[in-house]
Amino acid sequence: MTTDEQLVALVQQGQKEWYGTLIERYEAKMFRYGKRFLSDAEDLNDIVQTVFVKAYINIKSFNLEMRFSPWLYRIAHNELVNALKKKKREPFFSFDVDTFLPHPVASEESDKESLDEDTKQMMDQFLEKLESKYREPLILFYYEELSYKEISEILHIPVSTVGVRISRGKKVLRDMYDELG
Repeated sequence: MTTDEQLVALVQQGQKEWYGTLIERYEAKMFRYGKRFLSDAEDLNDIVQTVFVKAYINIKSFNLEMRFSPWLYRIAHNELVNALKKKKREPFFSFDVDTFLPHPVASEESDKESLDEDTKQMMDQFLEKLESKYREPLILFYYEELSYKEISEILHIPVSTVGVRISRGKKVLRDMYDELG
């Protein structure tokens, strides 16, 4: 399988058709990432399209010694932050609760489904209260499955800071959960 960086090199050499493969690899990931910030599907469509256009326009400046995915996520991050500033509204988050909070296993499926929905709503409320400096690294790590190094590149913070923010964010979420106890 051709790596992302190999595909970028081909695009940089003028074989523009390979950019479509990069879009295929990352389009769903960009939508998933964007949904953590914007609830409006039309806005999200526009932003994801803008991300790929900007990446294409700037692809010649991409350093082939770096990894492509953090570079693309950084472009997406900037576009999403700009969109939020323009709209001046709170981000919409849909977080996988099972990543952070254990929940009892229900004996009946219908009970389990309603419990999962209640727990997800509770997690959304917790995340809204969580400072963005903790919220974003948690999303990138648990949802986008990026490494600390990649998150560091996207957010322009040291790798050690990524680890600290993820750890502190998880602690705050646990504390919020325990307060309900």
